[in-house]
Amino acid sequence: MRGALGRDASAGGAGGGKGGDDAAAGIIRHDRKCRDLPFLALFAAFWVAMIVNSSFGFNQGSPLRLTYGLDYKGNICGSKHGDPDLSELDVRYWVNPNQVYQSGLKNSTSDLADAKSICLMECPYPAEDGLNFVCDYPEGDIRLSVDDWIDRDYDYFEYLTPDMRNSSLQLQGPCYPIIFPSINVYWSCQFIARPSNVSLKHWQQMGGVSIDENMLIDKTIHNTINYKSSVLKRYVADIGKSWPVLIVCGGLLPLFLSLIWLAMIRYFVAGMPWITVILFNALVISVTTFFYIKAGWIGNDPLTVVIGPSDPYVSIGGREINHLHAAAVLMTVVMIIAFLTSIAIVRRILIETSTTVLKVAAKVIGEVHALIIFPVVPYFALAIIYMFWFAATLYLFSSGQVLQNDCNAECCSFDLKLGKVNCDSCCGYSVHYAPHIGIAILFHLFGCYWATQFFIACSSTVIAGSVASYYWARGEISHDIPFHTVVSSLKRLLRYSLGSVALGSLVVSSVEWVRCILKALRRRLKGVDSTGESRLGKTVSSSSHCCLGCIDWTIKSVNRNAYIVIAVTGKGFCKASELATGLIMNNILRIGKVNVIGDVILYLGKLCVSLSSALFAFLMLDTHKYRSAHNKISSPLFPVL
Repeated sequence: MRGALGRDASAGGAGGGKGGDDAAAGIIRHDRKCRDLPFLALFAAFWVAMIVNSSFGFNQGSPLRLTYGLDYKGNICGSKHGDPDLSELDVRYWVNPNQVYQSGLKNSTSDLADAKSICLMECPYPAEDGLNFVCDYPEGDIRLSVDDWIDRDYDYFEYLTPDMRNSSLQLQGPCYPIIFPSINVYWSCQFIARPSNVSLKHWQQMGGVSIDENMLIDKTIHNTINYKSSVLKRYVADIGKSWPVLIVCGGLLPLFLSLIWLAMIRYFVAGMPWITVILFNALVISVTTFFYIKAGWIGNDPLTVVIGPSDPYVSIGGREINHLHAAAVLMTVVMIIAFLTSIAIVRRILIETSTTVLKVAAKVIGEVHALIIFPVVPYFALAIIYMFWFAATLYLFSSGQVLQNDCNAECCSFDLKLGKVNCDSCCGYSVHYAPHIGIAILFHLFGCYWATQFFIACSSTVIAGSVASYYWARGEISHDIPFHTVVSSLKRLLRYSLGSVALGSLVVSSVEWVRCILKALRRRLKGVDSTGESRLGKTVSSSSHCCLGCIDWTIKSVNRNAYIVIAVTGKGFCKASELATGLIMNNILRIGKVNVIGDVILYLGKLCVSLSSALFAFLMLDTHKYRSAHNKISSPLFPVL
């Protein structure tokens, strides 16, 4: 690359009778002008649209909706803005078991969202020697404060008028019998279809209507809690709850470990391949072991979906546990591949020329000290973007309007404010999302990926420019090398090449997203017609996926080298990609001999940092803070990823 770039630059920038030093300077500084400006403007416009898109989420979203349910009035459990104040009442409880049963029937005209639910501090349990009630929020003729209502375990049945008692015995409220035990599963009271015989006998003796005891009561609530959208909301909520883990294990720790790894390359370059390979395998085994523990395959500390105390004789599963099982299997495959790859790498490490790239890197780091410090600059830029992005994500996923459902259910309940049974407002409330919310979320995700690729590209270009300045200086400006080369390279990027970097990062992001969309469509079509898919269709689908994967890998490889050409010559992205591709093809054997093992070791170094962060994240998430009460996460999967 030095020869090709040197000839190209010497022809265009070092003219007349100037010596070799002028030619070397011309290689970096010749014929520069602003390139690909329309794409820089597109990137800026895109981020203006990102801010507008996020403002929609901030305006209509509430992260509490991701964790807690709605009561029959449309209040969010756990919200201080409810009517009444529900800041201490964060568990949703369905008071009428017959409504729960009927909503689970195949031909039912109502959903569980239309069954009457209120917010409590904890899930009620049947009395051992009698019958307890859960009564509606105190209002109207019930002269109790919310605190008194809570102190009485939500039971004011003895204060009811005869009309209210008769209505309650018809399961129309305001008080409802506690017949089934229930446990707190992700802030909703999961019924256990095992009615209390004592309570049921008392209810029948009082003249109460018949109560359905079918297992459908259990399954209806379980299916609602376990619905795909509900699980996704909990995963997103986990990110908000575990923000200290993200800051420590996703921000500070990787920065610290990366700087240590660069310093070790500087001083222990000969041993770094061995250290990296051994450490990588140890970390893969450790992370895989943690997944096995949380999946319940090792030890006695599996993930539980229950919040607080639970019945030891009742086992409740969930999608989160199934996902951990899948992650454990995937990590097992990764561990096997890592071990086999390490065996292949060890043979190449024994060849002295295989570590040439690392030795050159160590020499450059020793001369250009700012290369260790500079990555902190894009790091902090990305940190600011990520903080904004995560906050906007929480609000976008919870954005929408709380509106009353349009149902055809026939039911009545006692209205304490009106003082009579009301059959007009039977339907429950749900969060109704705007039609374009899916597009808004995809736009938001793409913006994060493009921004990440943009700053990585900026970092690569600055580093390439500073290394090129050092390489062609040949000791003539050694007193300026430690910091001047990096500063000059950064200035050239900001002055001339931001548009080219924006174009390159857009190309990578677009190809990656097309690949993800096609993969999602293939999975959707496979789920719709799993039996009728022809062999030709399967072949075309697999081939297209494979081709897109190859194109994605090729573009990323070309982009990385294109950024080097941009940093050295100042050319636009398309011309730089063409030149980089030619250089690669003309030197493919040399690159394969010298670069491959060095690139693998560098990549394994990144994986070591990531796996170390994942391991520490597991340890932090395994503390009491994230396993109980309001900070309990549904699964460590998303924060660890």
